[in-house]
Amino acid sequence: MIKQALKGMNDFIPRDAEIRDYMMSQILKVYKSFGFERIYTPAIEDINNIDNKEGGENQKLIFKILKRGEKLDKAIEEQKYDELSDMGLRYDLTLPLTRFYANNRSNLPQICKFIQLDRVYRAERPQRGRDREFYQCDIDIIGSSNPSCEIELICATGQALKTLPIGDFAIRINHRQILRNVLSSFGFLNEELDEVCISLDKLDKIGSNGVKDELVSKGYNLDSIDKLCYFIKNPVTIERVKEILKENEYLDNLITVINGARALTKDDFDIVYDFTLVRGQGYYTGCVFEIESKKFGGTVGGGGRYDNLIGKFIGENVPAVGFSIGFERIYAILKESNFTVPNNKKLAIIYKGDYVKAMQFASEYRKDYSVSLYEFPKKVGKLLNRIENEGYYAYIIYDEANEINSINIIEKIQQV
Repeated sequence: MIKQALKGMNDFIPRDAEIRDYMMSQILKVYKSFGFERIYTPAIEDINNIDNKEGGENQKLIFKILKRGEKLDKAIEEQKYDELSDMGLRYDLTLPLTRFYANNRSNLPQICKFIQLDRVYRAERPQRGRDREFYQCDIDIIGSSNPSCEIELICATGQALKTLPIGDFAIRINHRQILRNVLSSFGFLNEELDEVCISLDKLDKIGSNGVKDELVSKGYNLDSIDKLCYFIKNPVTIERVKEILKENEYLDNLITVINGARALTKDDFDIVYDFTLVRGQGYYTGCVFEIESKKFGGTVGGGGRYDNLIGKFIGENVPAVGFSIGFERIYAILKESNFTVPNNKKLAIIYKGDYVKAMQFASEYRKDYSVSLYEFPKKVGKLLNRIENEGYYAYIIYDEANEINSINIIEKIQQV
């Protein structure tokens, strides 16, 4: 038998689980205060729902589940090796959400505000920050195309992050249609835009010269490439984009979102326009976001508008937009910084004598503390070190005869 968890999967000891529970409770508290409601969807979906081009690079990372019995035997016999699977583990929470909405639409309000905090699975090569099983934390608004939805998502997500000690962060924002319109103005063909965006998304890693070399290698028009590279050589502002697009509804929409979010968040965090922000998923149609953490040195969340995705189930487009916090990456920040959960109310009662009487004594404290009982050992010092290392707030030494005074770790609570 193998005792270790599978690669890319994790066990969490109580102290680590306590941090994760704290994160979840803080995030959920904020999201619920904004009127979002929690839902649950299955970890397993029909393979046709998740194995499609909408997932971008994630399509290569699906854990597929083989057919069973005669169906599997038949597929092998007929050498239909691309039809061996009929189910798969979800790789994000957005595609399952759209199926959920399509299936339950008649029982849902016209505009829905959902929370999902659950496990997803990707066949990654395990490394720091990339596991095969991990949590995503999403909020989504379905049923409205009003830019107020983007503003609310930014405010709620930012406020949730402010409850966690992750340091300074910025929310970067772009609009896919604006990006496509600008690229078209440089002469790129419509069928080239997706590939050009993929190269442009690497600007922060390979620089403008690297972007140019990549586009040239793909055989695009040199004049179009030169215009783009000249444009991105200096920071791209809303004003520079206005000079190219003039009257543009998408640009007006983006300005509304940025100005509204800035007015409501009051400089709690930066909201930055990023012309090169693309996001990898193919289903995004409008505004896209990413959260950049200076402390982590990378992205700790993202999302965007996906107005066409639900229509694949019900035959009519339903506007939708969502934002996802990178739960695991933020957990890594807190764990590496030796974070301890504040207002810890763990109390240890070390008893000598009758267990039932000690339990009755402990019940007096359970309304204010999480109480654990320990039988008085031969070497009490070793136990005291252990409960201190396990993060207990305090302890009480209790015995019926009142012969042993209590001592505690943080402050004196009780003497018996």
